[in-house]
Amino acid sequence: MQRRSLPLSGLRVFEAAARLGSFKAAARELAVTPTAVSHQIRALEAQTGLALFDRHVRRVSLTDAGAQLYPVLRDGFDAFEATLARLTQQRARVQVTISATNAFTVKWLVPRMADFRNRHPGIDLQLQASDDIVDLRSTAVDIAIRYGRGPYPGLVAQPLFTDRFAPVANPRLGIGSPDDLARVPLICFDWKRRRPENPTWERWFAAAERAQPRQASQLRFSDEGHAIQAAVAGHGVALVSLALVAEELEAGHLVQPFGPVIDGHTYHLAMYAGRPPSAPVQAVAHWLTTQAAWQDPEE
Repeated sequence: MQRRSLPLSGLRVFEAAARLGSFKAAARELAVTPTAVSHQIRALEAQTGLALFDRHVRRVSLTDAGAQLYPVLRDGFDAFEATLARLTQQRARVQVTISATNAFTVKWLVPRMADFRNRHPGIDLQLQASDDIVDLRSTAVDIAIRYGRGPYPGLVAQPLFTDRFAPVANPRLGIGSPDDLARVPLICFDWKRRRPENPTWERWFAAAERAQPRQASQLRFSDEGHAIQAAVAGHGVALVSLALVAEELEAGHLVQPFGPVIDGHTYHLAMYAGRPPSAPVQAVAHWLTTQAAWQDPEE
């Protein structure tokens, strides 16, 4: 029998009757009459040329052919039911997409994911990490974390917190005073846009009212996250965001041996002004602002 000619309606009725052991019970489950069930079974037997049930006075039982057919259908219908339930559940789940820089995603968002799941188990977050600016008008991104001064035309933006930078190092290096900066590499990273207010080593030494050591070597990266990892590995002293190394400082993998602490740019929560945020997007935005409020400006 070819697939296109399979009697699917009859097979469904047969599976129910075989599983329940009764034409009447199958009729109740399928919301039809027992006579309709009996007709479907007889039509199936006639089409296949197989006797599938032995009829008794008050019950039916499977023949050898029926006993071989039943588990195949049972397993197939169980698989249909499970797959459809999973797909329906997936479609019903809500997804909110956040775009942020690579470093902010890895060092600030990811460590907070357990808290988000506990507070909003019905919302799936998709984190889109990129140092390129995404166009919120033409993408599926719901929320973007922008880093800078603003303003951001066409977006509804609110400040999250102002970044703060200070020298950090692996405690094994024994860095105790600014004088020690002359004997270790200064770790830095390239800013996408060159601005006088960028928190660079030059700006830090100016704030510290100290001359930058001429003999100090530099270890330069294109990504702030790589600069942080280099500092954790003990390759030098890094001038990086204290918000992004909070876990390393708390765990003792890094120390902030001295100041001064200088301001960086401001993180903003931004959404496209032409698309009203849904309730789940509003919930994620509220969670982000709450997390940012816990960001100690003095740490």
